[in-house]
Amino acid sequence: MAARQRLVVVGAGGFAREVAWLSREIDAAAPRFEFVGFVVTDLSRLGPHDSRELVLGDYSWLERNRRTVDALAIGIGNPSVRLKVGEELSRTFPEIGWPALVHPSVIRDRKRCSFGPGTLVCAGTIATVNVVLEEFSMVNLACTLGHEARVGRGCVLNPTVNISGGVVLEEGVLVGTGAQVLQYVTVGRGATVGAGAVVTRDVPAGETVVGVPARPLRRKERS
Repeated sequence: MAARQRLVVVGAGGFAREVAWLSREIDAAAPRFEFVGFVVTDLSRLGPHDSRELVLGDYSWLERNRRTVDALAIGIGNPSVRLKVGEELSRTFPEIGWPALVHPSVIRDRKRCSFGPGTLVCAGTIATVNVVLEEFSMVNLACTLGHEARVGRGCVLNPTVNISGGVVLEEGVLVGTGAQVLQYVTVGRGATVGAGAVVTRDVPAGETVVGVPARPLRRKERS
């Protein structure tokens, strides 16, 4: 039997706890990971909802223990932060891996779907054929991903999102809970889709859209 990988989760909040649970669920189905604990960027900024008792330390702990850590996962739900953390730690610790963590309940075409390094796919998700998740992207609970959907680097899909066939989410897109993106739509880099929105047309880079059908958020609404 292959040795289990010692996994450290970056972050210590609620979503980090869910990532730790995800790793334990994977390990229960087929022994693969040993969850070690959490690391954070700044110990002084730990809040009331962080898992203090399981925090190993900051990045200096990783530096001291780099030979005993096999794998990292990002327990942070902000796309730009996921990308920043992933890029920084990949440069600093090139020998530590970024496995794709896929819950055992996920239904997918195993031969034709591609899940890149550092991706997270949570319980109840369905990915059909030729779905691509690029590195550090995250798909939360009970999402659906249609044929040829492409989820770019660092994208975050919150629970129960529906991504139709042929959709392209460019780098760093955030899709809110319960939103739907209809077929062959492209959502541009760094855009945000509000919770419950239905996206029927392409979204420009950096734009925030809300509503049914989704429309750009007016400046007055943003203030």
